Amino acid sequence: MALPTIESTEFGAITVDGHTYDYDIVIRLDGEIVKRKKKLSKRVYGTSHKLSKEEAEFVYETGCEHIIIGTGQYDSVRLSPGAEKYFAKRGCAVDLRATPEAIELFNAAKGKAVGLFHITC
Repeated sequence: MALPTIESTEFGAITVDGHTYDYDIVIRLDGEIVKRKKKLSKRVYGTSHKLSKEEAEFVYETGCEHIIIGTGQYDSVRLSPGAEKYFAKRGCAVDLRATPEAIELFNAAKGKAVGLFHITC
């Protein structure tokens, strides 16, 4: 199954295969689009701009080789040390880019990639 194509983003929105979402999304290995569980990070750090280990566990899927994280329109999201260790332990490469750049990277991705896209700051 081919991954969906991300068509565009602007502050507060992302459009994937003709459907516009007004919340952060995760695109799974099988192409399923789910709402980001940013409360897992907010509970630990008080913000969704630092990805917690708990949220990393939600984002990661067995077999994932590459996670592309859209860090927001103004490049605000970062990994916590726990999230960095979690992904590294699983041998999963992580690319953090401002969301417009991450979209280009995701659309060109080969192999088993998961995407997380923060659509505001």
